[in-house]
Amino acid sequence: MSADREAEFARRLAAAARQEQFLTVMSREEALAAFRAAVPHAALPPETVPLTRALGRVLAADVASPIDVPPFDRALVDGFAVRAADTEGANAARPRRLVLNREILACGIAATLPVAAGTATPIATGGMIPRGADAVVMVEQTEFFEDALAIDVTGPVRPGQFLGYAGADMAFGETVLRKGTVVTAREIGMLAACGLAEIAVVRRPRVAVLSTGDELMAPGEQLRPGAIYDSNGAIVAASVAENGGESVALGIVRDDEAALERALRDALAQSDLVVLSGGTSKGAGDVSHRILSRLGEPGILVHGVALKPGKPLCLAVAEGKAVVVLPGFPTSAMFTFHEFVVPLVRALAGLPPREETAVPARLPQRLTSELGRTEFVMASLAQGDDGLVALPLPKGSGSVTAFSQAEGFFAVPAARSGLEAGETVSVVRLGAGVRPPDLTIIGSHCIGLDRVVGLLAERGFRARTVWVGSAGGLAALRRGECDLAAMHLLDPETGRYNAPFLEPGMALAPGWRRLQGVVFRAGDPRFDGRSAEDAVRAALADPDSVMVNRNAGSGTRLLVDGLIGGARPPGFWNQPRSHNAVAAAVAQGRADWGVAIASVAEGYGLGFLPLAQEHYDFAYRTADREKPALAAFLALLGTAEADAALESLGFEPGADEA
Repeated sequence: MSADREAEFARRLAAAARQEQFLTVMSREEALAAFRAAVPHAALPPETVPLTRALGRVLAADVASPIDVPPFDRALVDGFAVRAADTEGANAARPRRLVLNREILACGIAATLPVAAGTATPIATGGMIPRGADAVVMVEQTEFFEDALAIDVTGPVRPGQFLGYAGADMAFGETVLRKGTVVTAREIGMLAACGLAEIAVVRRPRVAVLSTGDELMAPGEQLRPGAIYDSNGAIVAASVAENGGESVALGIVRDDEAALERALRDALAQSDLVVLSGGTSKGAGDVSHRILSRLGEPGILVHGVALKPGKPLCLAVAEGKAVVVLPGFPTSAMFTFHEFVVPLVRALAGLPPREETAVPARLPQRLTSELGRTEFVMASLAQGDDGLVALPLPKGSGSVTAFSQAEGFFAVPAARSGLEAGETVSVVRLGAGVRPPDLTIIGSHCIGLDRVVGLLAERGFRARTVWVGSAGGLAALRRGECDLAAMHLLDPETGRYNAPFLEPGMALAPGWRRLQGVVFRAGDPRFDGRSAEDAVRAALADPDSVMVNRNAGSGTRLLVDGLIGGARPPGFWNQPRSHNAVAAAVAQGRADWGVAIASVAEGYGLGFLPLAQEHYDFAYRTADREKPALAAFLALLGTAEADAALESLGFEPGADEA
């Protein structure tokens, strides 16, 4: 051996013998805190993509429907659009004859002729309901007379039968998808039904993936003696994609300091995050930590974590981007990747934290562990006589198959030197599913509640909302089917909203006030310049005026009943379930007036005559007040952020119970 070569070998031998030491070893909690403090865990800026490329992406903002779906009242069966009153008492022995109007309403055909008393219009499933009609009679319940161009109806129909109201599926302005929603085929269908050709989604984080080590070879190559295939690169790249990122595979880099530094600088230039596996422990070829110390401030944050497996983990920041150097052993790499990298990738992608499902299981024998290091133990599960049994897998951090063969893992706390036989451990299942919503709200719909629920989601709580009307929501709360009932019920005896309807064990959370009023097409002389009460009196006196009502049990229906008394004007039996459907009927000329809230009237370009400032509040069970999601919702009401959101929609926050 030449003198130069011998000197070089002596230098390398000395470096291997010295084994450059870890920096200060931190606890898992300290390492996580330092990493989060230095690296913002927040969603990347949005980008707009065509609907055809939105599958699997994360919505960057709430999506409100730009139209009513359906956009008009429509038939749910093939038959005839009729006035339900014309079929009252009909039977096979005494049918009711109706003259057919001279038009056929196939799908895509706009109605031009009204359905007057004693008439009917042929209509196909999905056809637009004409003015004057409030029900559809099925073809099977009629007999056609060609010579008279008339039908006999052999059975009565009720108002609203076989009729789908405008906005019954999605109402104009209704929040149909929320920020952070992962777009699946179902969401694609909803967006397409709204007419949206493109959508704003969170940009996927680009994660550069490198593997380092002279021993590594790419899969497919012929293994040389002493070499192993690089499994970490493939696992990391797949895990990045699995958690909403886009991997940038940069291959294998040899244990050459200059080459590795060039590769890391190149990775930083083309990605949002760099993940390198190998190069963290104290072996002779591990040089990555030296390179990281000179890539830029603040440099290395953590080099050594009190974990087993996973102690050699290195966390750094360079050029404002996170650089994570995973241990080389596969199980160590995967544990540390899921513990430290997955939360960052998901946050950058706009996704919530992974939901893990844990099950209790009994440890059949004593398990020793190293005091001072949190140890994660891979385990399979078996059914014992007294429940599940956790069986630790006898495989170390170098095992590639540990993750695929294990059904879960459990932790041995750093403060313990082991676990005793018979102890119950909490086994985190691998591949856990999505958890149910944290909060269920049933009752009357309001776009203000949509906004508040969005703010609640930003605080980590997911809510499910179901719209069945105020009385329906209160009934659901009584049966224990929801956490909150959204309501605006007026008690005519006391003149108070909502509170008189509560039962023992219920409490009321004040929400906000909404201005209700009579809506009409702007410029209609029957309404312009009048008070709401005068305009309704004039409309009731006009036989050609058609109203649109609201469903029984809704707070708005109580206002309508007070306005019209015992009258049953044309359109009375047209009783949709939302303000949007009322506004759509008026805007489209199928009705002349109705009652809705001011913000909806403005959205549809309708005239508005103020009627009453109603209270939109929330009932809940007092025993549930301290449940985390409910407590978070109640705390959110009245905050400056929530009040500002409500005021921007035209609502008055902070209503009291009176």
